[in-house]
Amino acid sequence: MNKLTNIDWLTMVLLIIGGLNWGLIGAFDFNLVNTILGAWPIVETIIYILVGLSAIYVAVVSTRLSRK
Repeated sequence: MNKLTNIDWLTMVLLIIGGLNWGLIGAFDFNLVNTILGAWPIVETIIYILVGLSAIYVAVVSTRLSRK
């Protein structure tokens, strides 16, 4: 059985944050990431980039796992 690595956990957390944020934006027009990190726009941008990279990582890993 494969265990999750630290990178797997980090990407999972980032994707959950991103998914919840998009859900809040869609349902209530409320951007949680901006609310928390609005004073630090560069950190907010980095979070968005990391969420996007996490999605790419999970997409690649998922396709590899589905082939096994």
